[in-house]
Amino acid sequence: MKISRKSFLCAMGTSALALICSGCGGSAASSSSASTGFSPASPVTITVWTYYNGDQLETFNRLVETFNDTAGKEKGIIVESSSQGSVNDLENSVLDAAEGKVGAQALPNVFLAYADTAYAIDQMGLLADLSPYFTEEERAAYIESYLREGDFNGNGSIKIFPSAKSTELLFLNDTDWQPFAAAVGADYSDLSTMEGLVSTAEKYYSWSGGKALFGRDAMANYMLIGAEQQGCTIFEVENGKMTIGLTESVARKLWDNYYVPFVKGWFDATGRFRSDDIKTGNIIGYVGSSSSATYFPSQVMTSDTENHDIELKVLPCPKFKGGADVTVQQGAGMAVTDGPAEEVEASVEFLKWFTLPENNIEFAVGSGYLPVTHAANDMDAIHASGLTITPKMDAILTGAVDAVNTWELYTPRAFSGGADARNVLEYALSDIASADRATVEERLAAGQSAEEAEAEFLTDDYFTRWYEDLCARLRAYEG
Repeated sequence: MKISRKSFLCAMGTSALALICSGCGGSAASSSSASTGFSPASPVTITVWTYYNGDQLETFNRLVETFNDTAGKEKGIIVESSSQGSVNDLENSVLDAAEGKVGAQALPNVFLAYADTAYAIDQMGLLADLSPYFTEEERAAYIESYLREGDFNGNGSIKIFPSAKSTELLFLNDTDWQPFAAAVGADYSDLSTMEGLVSTAEKYYSWSGGKALFGRDAMANYMLIGAEQQGCTIFEVENGKMTIGLTESVARKLWDNYYVPFVKGWFDATGRFRSDDIKTGNIIGYVGSSSSATYFPSQVMTSDTENHDIELKVLPCPKFKGGADVTVQQGAGMAVTDGPAEEVEASVEFLKWFTLPENNIEFAVGSGYLPVTHAANDMDAIHASGLTITPKMDAILTGAVDAVNTWELYTPRAFSGGADARNVLEYALSDIASADRATVEERLAAGQSAEEAEAEFLTDDYFTRWYEDLCARLRAYEG
C-alpha cells in the first residue's frame, strides 16, 4: 500500500527535515507573508525559467501546480514556469535579458543556472544573495558541497540555490555484454578503473570483429575529474582568478586512456549523445550524467528492419587506478534575480518548499536528478516515499545516491570566462581523437595495417604538441 505524502512527512522525523520545515515559516527573513507585501488576498507572482524537457519538465510542472494549489495559495504566491529549451537556449535567454538586448524578455525571478552563467550574471549585480533567508540549522540540512558551489566569494553567500543535482555513472547494455563476458571471462569489476575499461575494450574489439565497447558524454568532466583523481586541479581559482594547473604527466594519463583507445577503435562517439550510440549498437557502454539515464534505450536497432531488446546495468563511474575517490558534482541550481523584496522572498519560499524531502524525492523519481538534502538523499527515504519507482529508476538513483554519499564531489569554482574555458576542455581531446580515427579508418580501407595506420598518432611528440597547444588555449582565460 502506498504511503501518503502527509504520512511520509511525518515518517521523515529527522532533525534535518524538522529544520527545513521550521525554516519555511520561522526564520526572521522568511516570516509570515503579512510582513512582506504578499498574502492570499494580495498574491505575488514569480516566474521560473528552466531547460527541462520530457519527463523532467512534466514532473517539475506537476510540482509547481501542487505548490500553487497548496502552500502557494496559503501564502499568496503564484509560480509561473516555462522551459526555454536546451541548456544553451536558457543561458542565451538569461544573458540576453540581463544585457537588455532588443527583443529579449524580462529577467525571470528564478532561473536554472550553472556556476559560470550565474557568476556572469552576479558580476552584473543582478543576483540576490539568499543566505539571509536561511538559519545555520537550515543550511546544515543541505549537502554542503552543493551550497559551496554558489558561494562565489567564500563568505557564506548563496548565489545558486541547490534544487536538484546529478553525478556520473557507467551505463551498460547488459544484454550484449553477457555473451562477450562469458566468452572472454570479463567481469563488471574490470570496468571499475579507466585502465581496466581500456583493457576490456581492447578485448571486446577483438572478440566483436572490430566494434567499440565504450563512449563518453561530457569530455570536460573526464578531464576535470580524471585530473582531480590524480591530485591535479586543472582550473585553480582564487578570488575569481584562474590559473592552469594541468601537468604534463596527468595530461598524458588522460590522453592514454581516451585518445589512444579511441584512435585504435576501442572507444567511439558517433551520435549526438552516447545513448544514441547505444541505440544503434555502435557501443555497449558509456559514462554519462545520472539524470540522462532516462534516455537509455530499451532496444538496439541493428538495421532498418532488425532490433532486439536490451537491459540496463548501472555501475559506478570508472576512476583512475590508485586515484582518489572523486566524482563529478553537476546539475544546475536555481538563481534568484535581485528585485523587489517580496518577489525575492516569495522565490525563496518556493525553493524551500521544492526541496522539502517529499517534494525533492518526487522530482528525483520522475527525473533521475538527485535530492539536495541529507534527509532526502537516502535510498531508504526514497523507497519509503510511497512513489512508484521503476526498476530502471531504482538502479539509477541507487548508484547515484551511493556515489554522492561515499565519494568526494568536485565541481570547478566559477571564474570569468569559465564556460568558454570548459568548452575548450570539452572538445580538445574528443575532436582530435575523432579526426585521427577517421584518418586511421581511411588508411585501413586503403590496405594499411593497423600498426601502420596508427603509428603517426601514437608518438610522444604528437602528444606533446597537443598538450602544449591545449595549455596555450587555456591560458587565454587565466586571470
